[in-house]
Amino acid sequence: MGINVLGYQTTLRERVEFSGVGVHSGQPVSMALVPAEANCGILFSITDPDSGRTIDLPANINSVGATDLCTVLGNPAGVHVATVEHLLAALRALNVDNVVVEIDSAEVPVMDGSAHEFVEAIRAVGLASLPERRCYIRIARPVRVEMGASWAEFVPYAGTRFEVEIDFDCEVIGRQLFRADLNEDVFTRELSRARTFGFMKDVERLWAAGFALGSSLDNSVVIGDGNRIINPEGLRFPDEFVRHKALDAVGDLALAGAPFIGCFRSYRGGHKLNSAILRTLLSDASAFEFVGATVTRPRVGHGELVAVSAPAYAAVLN
Repeated sequence: MGINVLGYQTTLRERVEFSGVGVHSGQPVSMALVPAEANCGILFSITDPDSGRTIDLPANINSVGATDLCTVLGNPAGVHVATVEHLLAALRALNVDNVVVEIDSAEVPVMDGSAHEFVEAIRAVGLASLPERRCYIRIARPVRVEMGASWAEFVPYAGTRFEVEIDFDCEVIGRQLFRADLNEDVFTRELSRARTFGFMKDVERLWAAGFALGSSLDNSVVIGDGNRIINPEGLRFPDEFVRHKALDAVGDLALAGAPFIGCFRSYRGGHKLNSAILRTLLSDASAFEFVGATVTRPRVGHGELVAVSAPAYAAVLN
């Protein structure tokens, strides 16, 4: 599948509002997606509940502050926004280049545990074309990261492809593989409804650590004793687990700040590995090139990453 690199940037036609709870914080959240101008990128505008100040965090790899159980932008000990991956996956897969995310809490609402409600709302209002070309990141050569038995890599490919494999020592999950060339229809049909998942045996440990306080059977697939799915409705897909991992990867890799042309592969991956492979790619000027928009490539020194984000494409010290 080829990529048309002559497309124009987009934003939403109208403001979209959401409300819910944070899956980890358990706190109520109000969030709005607001149309933005070209080259703004995805920008989180966070209201600090302590000071009342509004702080802007660009959705790029340089903003990542933690990747333990979700992807966190900003300082986890200060102003931050957590669990951004499902929203970012929906925006990237639906080709939304520019939007301001206004949010009054430190976590994106979990909704039903997938990206489905974000996709439905974005498609309902539609997109507006902007008078600037879209920039793409083309993978020029293979890049790989290994973490123990886990690994992730980018390889050149004439399209945008995801090949994600998981391998759990759990009978109900086991080894699963999702692979597909990604576009809006494939994401909407094959990935957007796949929910986050966890094990009942881990709940007390997570609660004690301040995580999963908003998790429920309404927003998570829960695996109980005896490898049993506790949710009364069961699974949405026989391999919903790997589909959700692929959804997470789409969102985490959206922090490149631009869509990529290439194939992403991972085995037993997660947020930490997704972040690591993206950092490795963007720290190696020989591993990728910008195509599409007219971009003056910055000089990148040791310890710096290329961040394709508003207000301009630039190298940012990490």
